[in-house]
Amino acid sequence: MKKGSPEYRRATIAMLLAGLGIFNALYATQALLPTLAEAFDASPSTTALTVSAATGGLALCVVPASILSEKYGRGRVLIVSALVATGIGLLLPLAQSMEQLVLLRALQGVAIAGTPAVAMTWLSEELDAKDLPGAMGLYIAGNTIGGLTGRLIPTGLLAVTSWRWALAASSVTALALAIATAILLPAQRNFTPKAKLRPGNEFRAMVRHARNPRILALCATAFIGMGVFVSLYNYLGFRAIDYFGLPPSLVGLAFLLYLSGTWSASRAGALVSKYGRGHVVIGGASLMVVGLILAAIPNLVALLAGLLVFTASFFAMHSTASAWVGIIAERDRAEASSMYVFWYYMGSSMVGAASGWVYELLPWAGFTMVLACLVVVLVLITAAVARNTRR
Repeated sequence: MKKGSPEYRRATIAMLLAGLGIFNALYATQALLPTLAEAFDASPSTTALTVSAATGGLALCVVPASILSEKYGRGRVLIVSALVATGIGLLLPLAQSMEQLVLLRALQGVAIAGTPAVAMTWLSEELDAKDLPGAMGLYIAGNTIGGLTGRLIPTGLLAVTSWRWALAASSVTALALAIATAILLPAQRNFTPKAKLRPGNEFRAMVRHARNPRILALCATAFIGMGVFVSLYNYLGFRAIDYFGLPPSLVGLAFLLYLSGTWSASRAGALVSKYGRGHVVIGGASLMVVGLILAAIPNLVALLAGLLVFTASFFAMHSTASAWVGIIAERDRAEASSMYVFWYYMGSSMVGAASGWVYELLPWAGFTMVLACLVVVLVLITAAVARNTRR
């Protein structure tokens, strides 16, 4: 499919809507964490498990979903994943305990796995290579807007209703977007199904990719970058409410800064063409550190400015790194993308959960500096990848 064709337009719109719906569902509870902590009398680190459980379920099932797509097709796996995951979202408001909510979120994460597992591979297989960076950026942009609506819708409704109705409204929105994706997504033309699934072959392909230091380093970048990103946003609401005294319904407006990620992801292709992938990834990671330093300052304006820089930089880096993996992997690209996505969401789950203990033990400035140190490690890793690539 080439840019300008009807199929290209349908494909990019469908992928945009898939990102909107799935990431609306994936982070539906994040902005509600302070409210959930009060409703269930739970600690910040416990309520954050509603995010970690979903991303952890996604991470564990992204590889099996990718393997299933080798036989049943990327599009079919994507559509089933989106519809089932957003359908499970309708059950979340019915949870009667934190344990039930965490379990439902884990199941939702398992169902969500199929969409990120195959979306980038679908684009890589179906679109002309020169049009891929722009389409990938648009898909990532959909992810950011979906994450934004998943946070804004429930927090915006908290002023007039309970968290249950707020979460229900967000879930219905996600389901509608998933249905639209199923209607619009074109059939694949460049996909040949495998007659028999051989999981051993897929895992051997991943082992081969793991021997490639550049792919392995980009997976480490995904693990650290996403882990730090989710950690900051998990506890942002607690900081805004406990220190700055903002109401929960107003705190949700801070997630409008996600739009900076939408812009930067859509611009990533142009930046790569001008400066190269290595410079974009290193620059994005470096600016994330700057954003964290600003967010540590005990001033609301500085916090918001830091979030703006941090968010825009992260999504530019992620959009570039995710496309870079598919380019480095000259064969078995689906498996390479699955590895990247696995470590991306495992970082969200593991680092996001562990950072809860850091948040409860250290003051806010200490918490953000720990995150900044992790990103410095990320900068060193990406610099090594870029240097290796030039050689």
